[in-house]
Amino acid sequence: MDRMASSMKQVPNPLPKVLSRRGVGAGLEAAERESFERTQTVSINKAINTQEVAVKEKHARTCILGTHHEKGAQTFWSVVNRLPLSSNAVLCWKFCHVFHKLLRDGHPNVLKDSLRYKNELSDMSRMWGHLSEGYGQLCSVYLRLLRTKMEYHTKNPRFPGNLQMSDRQLDEAGESDVNNFFQLTVEMFDYLECELNLFQTVFNSLDMSRSVSVTAAGQCRLAPLIQVILDCSHLYDYTVKLLFKLHSCLPADTLQGHRDRFMEQFTKLKDLFYRSSNLQYFKRLIQIPQLPENPPNFLRASALSEHISPVVVIPAEASSPDSEPVLEKDDLMDMDASQQSLFDNKFDDIFGSSFSSDPFIFNSQNGVNKDEKDCLIDQLYREISGLKAQLENMKTENQRAVLQLKGRLSELEAELAEQQHLRQQAADDSEFLRAELDELKKKREDTEKAQRSLTEIERKAQANEQRYSKLKEKYSELVQSHADLLRKNAEVTKQVSVARQAQVDLEREKKGLEDSFRRTQEQTEVLESLKTELATNKQELQVLQGSLETSAQSEAKQVAQIAELQKERDSLLSAATHRDKEFAALQEQLGHDQLKLASTQESVERLVKDQRKVLLMESRMAAERVVQEALSQLEEPTLVSCAGSADHLLSRIKSVSSCIEQLEKSRSQYLACPEDIGGLLHSVTLLAHLTGDTILHSSATCLRAPPEPADSLAETCKQYGRETLTYLASLEEEESLGNASSTALRDCLSKMAAIGEELLPRGLDLKQEELGDLVDTEMAATSAAIETATARIEEMLSKSRAGDTGVKLEVNERILGSCTSLMQAIRVLIVASKDLQREIVESGQGTASPKEFYAKNSRWTEGLISASKAVGWGATVMVDAADLVVQGRGKFEELMVCSHEIAASTAQLVAASKVKADKDSPNLAQLQQASRGVNQATAGVVASTISGKSQIEETDNMDFSSMTLTQIKRQEMDSQVRVLELETELQKERQKLGELRKKHYELAGVAEGWEEG
Repeated sequence: MDRMASSMKQVPNPLPKVLSRRGVGAGLEAAERESFERTQTVSINKAINTQEVAVKEKHARTCILGTHHEKGAQTFWSVVNRLPLSSNAVLCWKFCHVFHKLLRDGHPNVLKDSLRYKNELSDMSRMWGHLSEGYGQLCSVYLRLLRTKMEYHTKNPRFPGNLQMSDRQLDEAGESDVNNFFQLTVEMFDYLECELNLFQTVFNSLDMSRSVSVTAAGQCRLAPLIQVILDCSHLYDYTVKLLFKLHSCLPADTLQGHRDRFMEQFTKLKDLFYRSSNLQYFKRLIQIPQLPENPPNFLRASALSEHISPVVVIPAEASSPDSEPVLEKDDLMDMDASQQSLFDNKFDDIFGSSFSSDPFIFNSQNGVNKDEKDCLIDQLYREISGLKAQLENMKTENQRAVLQLKGRLSELEAELAEQQHLRQQAADDSEFLRAELDELKKKREDTEKAQRSLTEIERKAQANEQRYSKLKEKYSELVQSHADLLRKNAEVTKQVSVARQAQVDLEREKKGLEDSFRRTQEQTEVLESLKTELATNKQELQVLQGSLETSAQSEAKQVAQIAELQKERDSLLSAATHRDKEFAALQEQLGHDQLKLASTQESVERLVKDQRKVLLMESRMAAERVVQEALSQLEEPTLVSCAGSADHLLSRIKSVSSCIEQLEKSRSQYLACPEDIGGLLHSVTLLAHLTGDTILHSSATCLRAPPEPADSLAETCKQYGRETLTYLASLEEEESLGNASSTALRDCLSKMAAIGEELLPRGLDLKQEELGDLVDTEMAATSAAIETATARIEEMLSKSRAGDTGVKLEVNERILGSCTSLMQAIRVLIVASKDLQREIVESGQGTASPKEFYAKNSRWTEGLISASKAVGWGATVMVDAADLVVQGRGKFEELMVCSHEIAASTAQLVAASKVKADKDSPNLAQLQQASRGVNQATAGVVASTISGKSQIEETDNMDFSSMTLTQIKRQEMDSQVRVLELETELQKERQKLGELRKKHYELAGVAEGWEEG
């Protein structure tokens, strides 16, 4: 453009076709503007979308270039205002990332164009803050950071968006006024605190046990932290330099708060930088600096020379996941020159290159004289001189950069030497720890050997007992077998006698037969005539001979059987003799083992008795140390920030009283049976810990009590500690153990309980016996209120369908439907809360009744009653507000406020219900799930209300086409007056809301028994 302008100045009579260049240029500018807006819209929509992936660098860079092109952010906001940022958390998160980039690297006017949207960002932050899961909390924190950044740069316009300043510029920002430096440091602390909150919130939302940095969802959350790291490095550097400057001008005591806040932020930033440098995602995108091991010592002025400014390096070859070339800041600042060259090229394409490329030819064609050429040559010489000066400046800058890099190299070498020294120190510490570990291992081996020897003795004693039982069983078996053998021997002797008697009878019969046979032979000759009888006698004789042979055979068999029985008898007699000898030997060995077992048992009993004494002495000494430590902590300043309650102190005193009773029982059992020492040791240990806890709670309660009861309680507490030490000392010896008395302990506890009763808050006048009935009554009333509200919503929906049409019917159905969903979610929540309360009462009441349990836990019961009342009242008020909105006489804001109030009341009910629940209870999981359902339904009511409001307001478009200039001016003035009135009313209402909340907290404290600080 300069070249064309100089050429036109040299032409006295320009060509006619040049006169038409303005029209062509206007057309080109319109086309360029349209193309620019279209390109920006596409890039913004691609950068800010609902996909859970990181923003691509090329789209963000296009948005940044667009702000430099148009010198502002009007196009960016015109596109962003059409995006549903309030309904999609991922979309809002990516918008925050892109907007953060624009504030850092965009045109300086981006901040001015964005200030009008600051309140909308605050409202959006509060809205997303109601969601505690997913991207909701992340968006809320990020939006607060962006608002803080805008406010900071508005108050301090000398600071650029990317916070890059030299030391001279930093001094100029404070205007050499220590008050300005002081205020600037405070604002930097606030700014850095918001950055660290976002840093910590992102890390807390990720599962760091897995490689989340390589997933698309993890990179979507981690990508904005690159901008945070860049901001934090500059803010930390400037804070250190400003603190050194303040310490050189102000006393150290005045800046104690600054130093404490810096130490806290230094620790957080160092930890977050270290955790970020270990993530794979950051290793290829950015080199994160490491902060020094120890923070700077601001009390020593020379420590400023030791400070090394953290430098964040973004590698050129890996500046983005898309491996695109890096665009330096100088390129962004030269956008006007590039746009001008583009316009010159288009001009040359239309009119030819002769008008711009060679001004001498153009001048010669128009008869320009030699003096004008000399002027042009002089101008070119001046431009060459200017370029040479620029070249010299560039060389100077390069030399300065080389010197800075050399200085950085020396700093890195010093840091490397320090790291090597630290590594050597760590190695020495490791050797020392290894030596201690070896010594501990030796001690552990000795202990294990002693334990094994004791176990071996116990095992041998057990083995001897088992052996004795086996010998006893074997002896009884021998006695039984001996008796069986005796019985069997008697039976065999009886059988032998029977066999002998049978043999005698057979011999007698044989002799008789022989005599008859001889008499028959002698009479044969005489009885010849009796042949028939003789034949008969012969047959009988043959029969008798057969029977005789049979008898002889049976006799031989019986003789053989008798011989076998005699042999078996002899063998049994020899076995019995052998068994008698073995039994005698076993009896002798049994007597020897019994003597050895008796000596072993005596030694074991002595060892066990010694061990009992040692255990009792060590338990007593440990208990005395616990009580002495608690007494020593009474005067420590760390307890000043603590505060206790009288009801909790009374519960502690009751626990100590129960423990003393149990200790007396255990002491009596130990005196009756010394082997039963476990109960005594447990009671002594429990008494020590409960006593220490009671002493500390008493001291904390004194801090919130009036002076006289506080002094009395502190003195009684000390006396109780001394009496406890005396009582524990009496447990050392068996003689004093029998005479130990806990009367003094009980008297001290009675005094402490009486003082605690005086310090109890005077809250509800309700009797403790009526609390249980009131809980059930309030829960039932809440359920009834929810049912009534649901029925009213259904009735309103039916009336709206019958009487409304079009947009109004659609809005009413959407709002009433979301209200119905909210009531159903609250109903589920109340059912889950009842189940959890029933489980808590059943698991905690023991043998007491539910009413006694509620009376015992009166504070918790009053919280349940208050929360139930709040839920029922909120449901009734929301239904009334919804009825007015449907009828067209209410405000949408009232409905949104009611839904938020219901969400807060249900959150109070959930907190009051789960305070005494088991963390692994399934009913607690159901209650938490129902709570999330209520939050989602509340968000649905708010979203439907906002949508309905905007839909109805769109139907009331304002038409100013028929108004004159005077009328428009008057309307404008009226609108300004109305705006001022509304702002004044808004401020007054906010003050009124603050006072109402204060009064509400005071009344709630009196009603629920809160103690005043």
